[in-house]
Amino acid sequence: MVDQILKNVSAESRCAALKRLLSSSACVRVMEVHSPLCALLVEKIFHVENGARTEFDAFWSSSLTSSTVLGKPDIELIGFSDRLSSVSDIFEVTTKPMIFDADTGGLPEHLSHHVRTAERLGISAFIIEDKTGLKKNSLLGNEVHQDQATVIEFSEKISAVKKSQPASEFLLIARVESLVLEVGMNDAICRALAYVEAGADGIMIHSRESSPLQVLEFARIFRTYHCDIPLVCVPTTFNDIHYDTLVEGGFNVVIYANHLLRAAYPAMHFVASEILKKGCTAEIEKHCLAIKDILNLVPGTR
Repeated sequence: MVDQILKNVSAESRCAALKRLLSSSACVRVMEVHSPLCALLVEKIFHVENGARTEFDAFWSSSLTSSTVLGKPDIELIGFSDRLSSVSDIFEVTTKPMIFDADTGGLPEHLSHHVRTAERLGISAFIIEDKTGLKKNSLLGNEVHQDQATVIEFSEKISAVKKSQPASEFLLIARVESLVLEVGMNDAICRALAYVEAGADGIMIHSRESSPLQVLEFARIFRTYHCDIPLVCVPTTFNDIHYDTLVEGGFNVVIYANHLLRAAYPAMHFVASEILKKGCTAEIEKHCLAIKDILNLVPGTR
């Protein structure tokens, strides 16, 4: 049954799935995945309350978690080919669409090639951030040196990619770093409007603040200009805001960008430390998935 479902998911249908979701759903829930096993969990998990079922609608391929899993720094070091190969492994065992964190996107000529490769694979969207030079993680903000591309430079990159893009279903989303780099709300809005004019299919606004007020203000102002351009939010630092509040605030996509990797590492650290401490595994078995469950986890193992 599972094999048959996977056979029915073509690259074309998966690529188009996010656009369909955005046209039919109030807001798309997206969870970070960094391995096929992780993606299988996200594919299958759901919550039912008062008869209503909620689940994650799509995957997020994070440059941070992709780098961290390989023990490498998040500085755009892992090449597109390696990362797209990992996505291919995930797509072999799942059906949900994927949004891909493409960092700065690199040179426009290279990015256009990567977009075409991603489309053929079945990826639904790239999110590219308006920084230039050596990419550093946005949550570091101005604690490290980071350069924001000029509006003209980044707009030209968007325009070049959209002109060379073969499939209309694929979305190129521009990530505005103005609030992260503390250059102000006016700069963020002006950039977002310019990027939409250049052809961006959506806008992601990022913030390091512990309060969601910045991103909600951005959404309110942006919506006075564009009612139907998808807005993307990643509530990593302002983590007490509810999904429903972000939907009410005007967001169409909410990405939980790194939580499964962050959850896995403390668990692995604890178990490994306890085995060294106790000299056996009896006391940590309750913290681990049972062997029987492991054997049942992936179809075809038995």
